[in-house]
Amino acid sequence: MTEKASQVFLQRAQVNNFIRRVGFVLFAIVIVYSLAALVYSTHIIYKVKLNYAMVIEQLGGIREAVTEVGWHARLPFFTKLEQEVPLMNQRLLLGDTQEPMRIISRENVALWTSAILTYRIHDLRIWAIENLAPKDLLQGDFDGIVKDILQAQKVNSLISDREGIKEKIFKALKSRPINDGGPTLEEKYGITVVSFVLRETRFGDALIVATEEKKRRELIAEAENYAADQEADRIRKLYKAYLESISSLQNALGTEDHGIDPDLLNFLTQQKWATAYANQTGQKTFVLHGSRTSPAMTLPALSDPPGIQGTNGTNNLTGYSDYKTP
Repeated sequence: MTEKASQVFLQRAQVNNFIRRVGFVLFAIVIVYSLAALVYSTHIIYKVKLNYAMVIEQLGGIREAVTEVGWHARLPFFTKLEQEVPLMNQRLLLGDTQEPMRIISRENVALWTSAILTYRIHDLRIWAIENLAPKDLLQGDFDGIVKDILQAQKVNSLISDREGIKEKIFKALKSRPINDGGPTLEEKYGITVVSFVLRETRFGDALIVATEEKKRRELIAEAENYAADQEADRIRKLYKAYLESISSLQNALGTEDHGIDPDLLNFLTQQKWATAYANQTGQKTFVLHGSRTSPAMTLPALSDPPGIQGTNGTNNLTGYSDYKTP
């Protein structure tokens, strides 16, 4: 009994010793992990990634940029990790939004536009040390320059000359002073303007409807003008043919001693014009000429219509007003 009790006691002691060792190891792991997490959270040990930089504030207030890639350590409570700055290409949206921004053109017409600026930081001292909240300041200057140039343009240019306006804005962002005698955007923020793109430029919905209606009316007016030109050309050709026929008639009826009887010429002229008019309009018109004297030509005998009776069985043209037969 005594020997069995001793074995049981030894086994329990071994189990308790194993449990204590396991607990100590787990406690040590927790302590180490907590210390590592504390160090990492306070950035006592920090890492500088490729194309990034860290701005450190020293106890005396001096600020410096760390650009060397890798792990670095700093003194806790005596230094402060201020910010991490990306050195790769970055984008800036017009109005800091993906949605198109409303602008007013030179003719007070509302348009919607969106744009993107791509830039890269090349001077950390200017960007991170000389400017407080540099990205917010850059956003304001960028929006102001773009709006000034866009709103000075005419509507037709904003729609049809996007390429020229885009290049004009790019040159202004890259090299034009923000104010007369002031620094440029690159000089003020220590950046390099890489590119500028106009993503969208369009009218408002109401203006689109009005523009389409205007185009429709212009097409209708153009069609009417074309029809009027065709009619005028037809009349000119008709009048030219009429003049040529009168000239031929004058030459055919004239004599060496005297010209054509004016009454006869007037009568034949009116008949020629009536015939030409009838051919053009489809109407059947006959014109009787009235004059003070009888012309030297009489028409063949016909059945006398009411109200028109010549003397001696002939119809003449003296003193009658115009008569039209269908």
